Amino acid sequence: MSNIKSLGNLNGETKQTNKFETLDPIKIFPQEVTKIVDVFTDGDNNIVFLSSEGKLYQSTPGKSHEKLKAFENLPPMKSITSGYDHFLALSNEEKPKVYGWGKNAQNQLGFHNTYNIVKKPTLIEPLKQQNIGQICCIGYCSFFLNKTTNILFGCGQNTYGMLGKPEITENLVDIQKLHENVANVFGGQSDHTFITKTDGKLYGFGVNRDGELGLGHKNDVFTPTQIKLEFPVEDISKIRLVYRITSILTNHGKLYVAGKNLRTGFGSNLTEFKQYPQFKNNYTIIQDINCGYELFVILTQDNEIWVNGIFDGIHPDYTSVIRKIQTGTNLTNDLSTYNQMKCCNQNLIYFLKSNSYLIQDLEKLLKNGYFSDCNIQDIPVHKILIETRIGKSFDLIKKYLESNCKLNEIQDLLKWIYCVQMINFKRTNEILNHFGIQNAQKTKLLTNDLKQLLFDEQTSDFKLVVKNEEEEEEEEELYIHKFILAARSGLFLNMFQNIEENLQKVKDYSGKSLETIELLISFLYTDELPITADIDQEFIKEEFEDIVEYYQLNPTISMMYIFEKCSKI
Repeated sequence: MSNIKSLGNLNGETKQTNKFETLDPIKIFPQEVTKIVDVFTDGDNNIVFLSSEGKLYQSTPGKSHEKLKAFENLPPMKSITSGYDHFLALSNEEKPKVYGWGKNAQNQLGFHNTYNIVKKPTLIEPLKQQNIGQICCIGYCSFFLNKTTNILFGCGQNTYGMLGKPEITENLVDIQKLHENVANVFGGQSDHTFITKTDGKLYGFGVNRDGELGLGHKNDVFTPTQIKLEFPVEDISKIRLVYRITSILTNHGKLYVAGKNLRTGFGSNLTEFKQYPQFKNNYTIIQDINCGYELFVILTQDNEIWVNGIFDGIHPDYTSVIRKIQTGTNLTNDLSTYNQMKCCNQNLIYFLKSNSYLIQDLEKLLKNGYFSDCNIQDIPVHKILIETRIGKSFDLIKKYLESNCKLNEIQDLLKWIYCVQMINFKRTNEILNHFGIQNAQKTKLLTNDLKQLLFDEQTSDFKLVVKNEEEEEEEEELYIHKFILAARSGLFLNMFQNIEENLQKVKDYSGKSLETIELLISFLYTDELPITADIDQEFIKEEFEDIVEYYQLNPTISMMYIFEKCSKI
């Protein structure tokens, strides 16, 4: 388990520790678990993990587990979430199903008070006929969004309008239709909620006694009310809610907050959204934000961790409401490969690595230099990739780097080019700024750059010949880049290493159709699978079940990962 580590005094193995200065790998999963893609906790420190295979694992305080066991007899899951004392999971099926477990005292699980405590994930029957595409919890409430009809359903506590219903009822016992025209719903360890609607506007409702809804007052709100922001709603990257505070992260790495002064830093409770004062410097870009109960954490793109609220049981100094965690010397390097952060209550922060196999494979390409065609400071590199990522001629880039940069600075820049990792954030950005690239982490996405190379005749260095089944005697030549296919496929790596140097094309002998090979190469370049009216997931399932093995793709790639990469075009 190399993709998840923790920082804090509850490490998932249900043992109390005092290791606050190092990132500790979590080692409580069976050997077959290759990736953890999400983690949530409830108020009692029950921690639920979701693996890339779609299995659920739960760590329970007070019990010792040598290795956690997955919940049995469940379909693969694609998402999880939690409230104060309950969990929800959404299955990864053609018709997704919703499962719930935990406490049901406020009817937050929609089980009609049949159960007080549900010990394992149990199907929520009333939602079986709904095409639920998103699940969300706040406090003692649950929300279920039908992505086809844009209708939001829910159940649980509504004492202060937490469900957005005008009726002042203690509990909404049955799962009911709450709101129409809903695009997304946002929750957390809170008693207030935000939704975006299909009109492109942001709305909030629920407890507002510290101004956490950002409406300019401190009255609880029982119906969805539009929120006014200093920036367009489409700029929102994430909304994180915690007890009495709301934080919004924009696509440009800026943070806006409203609510309780414990974490705002404005000197008084803030009833409207304002940019976080400690991070108004335009140079600071925030990579991720997250919240636990009474805990608020910021991860900057130069790998600094800032916390506010209660962490390790310690309240902050109210004259300096946010503090950078003082950690061991190796923490910065450790964090450079972690891009997702989750908070569990007041004691623990989890860090998860990217689940991008494209990045994993290109990292190996940088290390091994397969089919490189040039060098920078004796480092084998690939000219077309450097030019595409930087947007300048290779000779110009090489000349500047070798004249103005140390070897380790060049190596750090190449880490960003190939693996989107910034080891030395400040210096790498200075180099990119020289080439006219501002806000590189947001504006220069690796997949977007590689899409420019896909089937590009002008930049390709090889042709793959594929039989076109529509024209029985016809063959199609696909323009490819050897280094990309070699990095991503063991079969292509073997093939290119063993063919004559002057050979410019080779035939594909897999027996797969032209359509399938084009999909495969699209996946190898972008980690995505384009879906059109003529291509559906069933076709991909049939074609890709043995293609992963045949082409010797990254051995940890699961079919679920491939299905998740399907995108409509």
